[in-house]
Amino acid sequence: MSYYYGAIVYAHVVSAVISVGPLFLLLPLIRRLRTAKAEVEDIYLAFIRVIIRLVMHSGHVLVVTGILLILFGPWPWNTSWVILTIGVMLLSGFFLATGFSSVLKRFHESGNDKETVVNKLQRTAWIYIGLLMVMLWLMVQKPAVW
Repeated sequence: MSYYYGAIVYAHVVSAVISVGPLFLLLPLIRRLRTAKAEVEDIYLAFIRVIIRLVMHSGHVLVVTGILLILFGPWPWNTSWVILTIGVMLLSGFFLATGFSSVLKRFHESGNDKETVVNKLQRTAWIYIGLLMVMLWLMVQKPAVW
């Protein structure tokens, strides 16, 4: 059983890296989007959508492997760090599903200021990175909050 548990831990860590790492690619893309000409904007937006989709799908692997780790590991479901991680995960999943897509949809709507939308996109990226960092801290430190 420990061989399988180790493989699940490995898959969980790799999916965590893939869930967080590409988000840092968003920041230079967003910076370039600020000054991009109209014909290049769609290319940057396509890259941003690919990154978000990659993060989302690796998040699915992260959730499944996390459930398996709790089922087969030494930590019960009612451990404080597990409950807090699940709470932050649900919040980040909702945020990923609604936050980025709503901002990206507004990018080409008439009447929207490009700078305002890009600022919102950058703020959304940093908030999501922050949520994932909190979740990562909970999983690594496993604090006993209660």
